[in-house]
Amino acid sequence: MTIAAEARPTTQPEQSWLVRLFDYKPFLIFICLLPALGLLLVFLSYPLGLGIWLAFTDTRIGRSGYFIGFENFESLWHDPVFITSVWNTLLYTGVATIGKFGLGLWLALLLNNNLPFKSLLRALILVPWIVPTVLSAIAFWWIYDPQFSIISYVLVDVLGWRDTYIDFLGSPWPARWSLIAANVWRGIPFVAISLLAGLQTISPALYEAAMLDGANAWQRFRHVTLPMLMPILAIVLTFSVLFTFTDFQLVYAITRGGPINSTHLMATLAFQRGIPGGQLGEGAAIAVAMIPFLVMATLFSYFALARRKWQQGEDND
Repeated sequence: MTIAAEARPTTQPEQSWLVRLFDYKPFLIFICLLPALGLLLVFLSYPLGLGIWLAFTDTRIGRSGYFIGFENFESLWHDPVFITSVWNTLLYTGVATIGKFGLGLWLALLLNNNLPFKSLLRALILVPWIVPTVLSAIAFWWIYDPQFSIISYVLVDVLGWRDTYIDFLGSPWPARWSLIAANVWRGIPFVAISLLAGLQTISPALYEAAMLDGANAWQRFRHVTLPMLMPILAIVLTFSVLFTFTDFQLVYAITRGGPINSTHLMATLAFQRGIPGGQLGEGAAIAVAMIPFLVMATLFSYFALARRKWQQGEDND
């Protein structure tokens, strides 16, 4: 005789609202992002908002200001030093970025080959990027010195190609080109190592297929290397433009905007007007005037990446 036991339904205890809340995925994501959002709010959003507010006031060091609308920007529009700093910034950014990318890409292609002591060479290339900017600036300050310049010494005393020493920083245009050369030297490692990382992701099978089709070295670079590098090129270009456009330490440590304010960038002029000059409102206005240029550089990178969707298996629109 068998006795059939009736199955008793098991009821799970009802979860509390706190458990259900932490099981809710959007809330859990928000909680995980909260520390990062707090840091961004404190160290990015608040200073940015404060700087934009100060740009519309006549605040000075030691005195609170009043809202004056666009008067700071109208004053800057008629300020020849500010106009010069804008052109200097565009020239500095454009020429230095081209130089860094040309030399950096060449160096990356060179290091992508099988060279002896390749690991050591990669480490040595990073030295200009690792060295603090102020130390680099002091080194270039000595290189450009009108009396003790090593370049002038070689050209005058060793090679005899000149009769007088070069005054690199004594006149506007030589000072501008000297600063660009210093920035190119410092920025090449970042571009070279970043592009080298991109080169190593390209499959050797693509080059072998191109060689079987009869492609020479230039055709392999144009039709294989360059298209495959385009996403990393766009990202590195964006960061390079942002770093160069907002450069402050190198320029201020070498020339402090001289001679006669001819090498000021927007960043150095904003500091000079805002901190030593005490005009916080005007300095903030110069800094805010940099934002449209930075936004345009970021949008350029975004649309350059958007045109390469085919590398992710999508159609190229």
